[in-house]
Amino acid sequence: MIGAFAAISAAIAVAAGAFGAHAASGPQEAEWLRTGGLYQLIHAVAAIAIMSTARGPAILLLVGAALFAVTLYAMALGGPRWLGAVTPIGGTLLIAGWLWAGWLYWRG
Repeated sequence: MIGAFAAISAAIAVAAGAFGAHAASGPQEAEWLRTGGLYQLIHAVAAIAIMSTARGPAILLLVGAALFAVTLYAMALGGPRWLGAVTPIGGTLLIAGWLWAGWLYWRG
């Protein structure tokens, strides 16, 4: 299930990046789409890479990336700017996922 969610997440990231490169309404919107797509894609691949040994952190990476990216995508598509205040929550979940994974790998 994690792998399927990660693959779908990666596909959405590629689509967001492509939309940002070719159809965004302005430079700020293009940057939000590119940033969201980059973070979402990197963390989808990371989740696939660690899901067999660090299931919990993989889920946290996917949830954090989704929250981070979706808020940026929504603003890029005309959503309210207050969503930018929610974006760091996703980033915090990403940091927590990486720290959790590191801790699990450290202890073997």
